[in-house]
Amino acid sequence: MTVDQPTHRVLGSLDVRISGRPLRIGGPKPRMLLATLLLDANRTVSTELLVEVLWPRTRPRSAVANLRTYASALRTALGPAGTGIQTRPGGYAVEVAPDDLDVLIFEELVERAGRDPAGAGSHLRRALALWRGAPLSDLPGSPLWDRRIERISGVRLRAAEELVAVRLAAREYPAAIAELRGLLAEHPFREDLWQRLMLALHWGGRQAEALRCYGEIRRRLVAELGVEPGPELRRVHLAILSGDATALPEGATALPEGATALPKSATALSGSTVASPGEAGVETRETPVAVRHVVPAPRQLPPDVPDFTGRAEAVAALLDVLALAAPTPSARPTPPSAVPAPGSLTGPPSRVPSGPPVIAVIVGPPGVGKSALAVHCAQAVRERFPHGQLYLCLGGVSGAPAEPADLLAEALRALGIAGAALPYGVHERAALYRSLLAERPMLVLLDDAAGGAQLRHLLPGSGSAVLVTSRRRITEIPGAALVELDPLPRPEAVELLGRIAGADRVGAEPESAAAIARACGYLPLAIRIAGARLVGRPGWTLRVLEERLADESTRLGELRAGDLEVRESLGRSYRLLSADAARALRALGTLGSHPLPAWVVDAVLDRHRADDVMDVLIDENLLRQVGTDTLGQPRYRLHDLVRCDAGERAARDPDPHALARVVGAWLVAAEQATAGLPTTVFSVTSTAATRWTPAVDTLARLAESPLSWFDQERDTLARAVESAAGAGLAGSAWGLAAALVPFFDLRCHLGMWQRTHHAALDAARAAGDRHGEAAMLRGLAQVCLYQDRYRESGEMFRRSRAMFRQVGDTRGEAISICGLGAVTQFRDDHATAFRYFRRALAMFLGLEDRQGEAYARQAIGRVWLKSGDLAQAAEWLDGALRLARDMGDAHREGCVSMQVGRLHDLAADAEAAMRFQGRALDIFESLGDRHCGAYAMQGIGGLQAARGDLRPAFVQLERSLTIFQQLGDLSGAAASTQMLGELHRSAGRTGLARDYLDRAVGLRRGLRAGAGA
Repeated sequence: MTVDQPTHRVLGSLDVRISGRPLRIGGPKPRMLLATLLLDANRTVSTELLVEVLWPRTRPRSAVANLRTYASALRTALGPAGTGIQTRPGGYAVEVAPDDLDVLIFEELVERAGRDPAGAGSHLRRALALWRGAPLSDLPGSPLWDRRIERISGVRLRAAEELVAVRLAAREYPAAIAELRGLLAEHPFREDLWQRLMLALHWGGRQAEALRCYGEIRRRLVAELGVEPGPELRRVHLAILSGDATALPEGATALPEGATALPKSATALSGSTVASPGEAGVETRETPVAVRHVVPAPRQLPPDVPDFTGRAEAVAALLDVLALAAPTPSARPTPPSAVPAPGSLTGPPSRVPSGPPVIAVIVGPPGVGKSALAVHCAQAVRERFPHGQLYLCLGGVSGAPAEPADLLAEALRALGIAGAALPYGVHERAALYRSLLAERPMLVLLDDAAGGAQLRHLLPGSGSAVLVTSRRRITEIPGAALVELDPLPRPEAVELLGRIAGADRVGAEPESAAAIARACGYLPLAIRIAGARLVGRPGWTLRVLEERLADESTRLGELRAGDLEVRESLGRSYRLLSADAARALRALGTLGSHPLPAWVVDAVLDRHRADDVMDVLIDENLLRQVGTDTLGQPRYRLHDLVRCDAGERAARDPDPHALARVVGAWLVAAEQATAGLPTTVFSVTSTAATRWTPAVDTLARLAESPLSWFDQERDTLARAVESAAGAGLAGSAWGLAAALVPFFDLRCHLGMWQRTHHAALDAARAAGDRHGEAAMLRGLAQVCLYQDRYRESGEMFRRSRAMFRQVGDTRGEAISICGLGAVTQFRDDHATAFRYFRRALAMFLGLEDRQGEAYARQAIGRVWLKSGDLAQAAEWLDGALRLARDMGDAHREGCVSMQVGRLHDLAADAEAAMRFQGRALDIFESLGDRHCGAYAMQGIGGLQAARGDLRPAFVQLERSLTIFQQLGDLSGAAASTQMLGELHRSAGRTGLARDYLDRAVGLRRGLRAGAGA
């Protein structure tokens, strides 16, 4: 058989090969980009779709620019493979030959098999050999891939079934048996595949194995689904058992007309003996006569909700499923989806009424509207089920779920079976229930299921349709379609509020209506209660309710009306949790609304791999996966109102040790990540803070991309600092805040820097922690320095220096002295600045702190430069540059290179000045340091302007001005604005020049006020 070896492969893990050797493509996002383009090879994929795939949750402002960077990197990486990444209007495309991509070869071979029956077997074998596993199995996946992947997966399944048929027709029974066993591993309850396997074994002379196959599938069906095999499978079993050759014509895949069949199950209702096939024979048992009364067809559905709103996608999906049980079923299959979208459908292929029941399971968190959706859809199709509709409340979250035997008795009574005719045991009741519904297919609504075990006896045997609602994520029912409900989208939530409280009233205050819906977490139950509150208070404006819902600590108390109460609804789920799951939920409720990694629960419970607890919270729909982080690990988040409830419970039952471990885990992770940042010169460490170490593999992944990890976790880390400070964990709060300083400094997150430090400073003062107070004051002084608030900065540096000396932290004192040197330098007090920096240098040398030494040497050189002594400046800066390079400290090298560039500029060596400034900009951009990069741009712009290159000078200075304005750097903004004004004046644009120069004067006026403030 020909073995295809395409260059590009997506049918399995993403793989690109050159001469059989794999080509390495680094980074998850470039690989996601390539995968998306290959799935639609030779066609333009829109930029919008690609951005959605790469950033499914929150796209950065630079998403399109980043996309261009990834596309450029792919072009370079794939050059040896001859792969063309093309930029097209509105998007990108990858150009590959039809024989260079496995999925294109696969589709062509399957089509060729259809056109060439004689060679179909060869074509199908080649096609299936291309599959190495699930498509793109090594990537996180995207819902935007699902349609394409589902289609080719469906083609693969049909191709595998066609190959089985070809092999059976050719009497290649061993090969057919192997193929069938592989298919059954993927689809263990497909009775048609089991039937073909039994026939293949029988025709291959392996009757005993064929009979054992029947016993195996019967055991599975009875044990897991509570049903017997279907009539066709029973007929094949009996035919093989009896050795009836006329019933098994060679080469057929189904029994012909007139073959031996088992008695119909309906005979159970007339007191006949029912044949129940066993594994190697037929056992018989007597079923008592069921006395049937003439009763009306049950019509038990609850009334539809008159103000049902939204859910169009979920309604359409459910109606499609229910249509499969109607007399004219839909022929459109609905293949399973790897990552179902909210309200979308995953599940079974099309069925006809005589086949197994169609089952749809609606799952979601408390109050999301599962029952309302199920009733709405059931009412919409009730006329298709003239034999009746059954409704059973299973009490899944009541604390004592209804027993299947009691539920079956309730259903049988509705069907006219009562008194002595009602079987005693659950199995006998289930058998009679299935027999009755096989004769009279019905729509069955099973509301509030506790789980799959409770459902199994309640599922009809054939013909009927079943709707199930549950808070639990029930995925163990074979063939069941799954609809997962999220809270309503904002427009639908506001619309529902209007339909309850009055559209005119809601329309008059749209902003308050949106705020109420947001406070309700867009949860239908909460919105219904809010609407009911407004109906009961006609004199209220919506603003009144908005303000009452604004405080999370009292919000759940407001969300109650009559017997409707969000807190009680959530409490029913909480009371079913294990002790560990409840403890984890309470802790998660204190950690904010940002998505969290699973190891946070490990820290709460003080044990690694607490996946069992995470699974419980996810299965109970209290915790939801919301994506994957930069480490490739899932992220989870509580619904807003679940978080409010968990936070209330945590306040009543505080667990400070759990919170300390969580913050300690963030501290260990942050310290690990900080070690991989380009500069850590001003970091201060808390030795008293609690530390808890996450799993080794988590820390190892983090170390591979520390800056990306910080970018992702910054909000969560800030919230952890505030949580620790609020709980009185001063050491943990300031330790984590201090560990974040190098990252905040690198990315210029000055607002978050101030917020975390103020929170930790308050906690340290309340606890009398002088070391923590010193560290936080030093950090806040640094922020003030960046914002040109020199008086505040100098005061805080002086206080922090004294406190560091008091607690014996020499390095901390030296860092504070450097801050004082910077303040005096910016105030042009060069003599004092020299004294501070020389004192700090001596302390760093005594500590053998080479990073501190390099900084101090650069600072002294910078002061000499501003003083006009170029020789002294060159000596000190050269020493700092050598030391930075010896240490491999790229960031310090960039900082010193800027100063050396200015030195060469003053020495009238423009070429050397441009070389050093360009080197500095390259370093800062590679490290993601926008602030220092802006100063390098400013320097380059000034050099370009001096030699008459006005256009590039404008570009560099405008870029630097934009960054300075974004970061609040008045000094840098004033300098860039002044330089731009002078450029415009030299270009003859006097009006623009005047505007820029006036703005520069205003910025400097603000600087003087800040310096004297």
